[in-house]
Amino acid sequence: MTASAQPGGLSSRIVVNSSTQEWEASPGGEVLRKRLHRVGPAESGQVTSIVRYQPGSRFPAHAHPDGEEILVLDGVFSDEHGDWPAGTYLLNPEGFSHGPFSENGCLLFVKLRQFPGDSRNHIALNTNESEWRSSVRPGVSWKKLYAQEPFSDHMRLERWSTPGSVGELNFPQGAELFVLDGEFSDEHGDYPQHCWLRLPPGSSLSPQGNSPCELYIKEGGFPYLQEA
Repeated sequence: MTASAQPGGLSSRIVVNSSTQEWEASPGGEVLRKRLHRVGPAESGQVTSIVRYQPGSRFPAHAHPDGEEILVLDGVFSDEHGDWPAGTYLLNPEGFSHGPFSENGCLLFVKLRQFPGDSRNHIALNTNESEWRSSVRPGVSWKKLYAQEPFSDHMRLERWSTPGSVGELNFPQGAELFVLDGEFSDEHGDYPQHCWLRLPPGSSLSPQGNSPCELYIKEGGFPYLQEA
């Protein structure tokens, strides 16, 4: 299913396999993107994307109404605030501005206009330097990315050593999952690397598979999403 065809809006289960999408040029031309989800105007709507900076590409300085979230998947992403290597997690809140670029190119997972509230903390976390924490679930470990009162959204990385041993996962507030490495499956299909899922509130997921898998998981974000 493509990002522009989402029947049922927030009440639907959405799966986008980015490997079936073509790269599209941004207005600047040197930055490419695959849009997993978009609501609203093409260049100012609420968007979840995979973004590729070509070597030497840059964007003019700009602000981020309703915030921005970035997970650096490959290469080094830069702005005037620093150089952010693969594994870096950034949350840029309302009021933050920057002029991003990449000297040698990079690949990013990006979410725009989904983090309202000017009291959110700015986060710049190198996840490579944080330890994996044990979970109560067998074969599951995790790393915290973001959680802050009074905001309902909270994000983490999870590693499943054997997806089939995780058991049933319940998401009363709904969830978004992005496969960073490896793959898993369930009764509905297969989810390879860089596949994105949005599960509505009340959903459950029973992963299957015998190979290690690493994911970005966001829960509690539905109150900040717009209907298609």
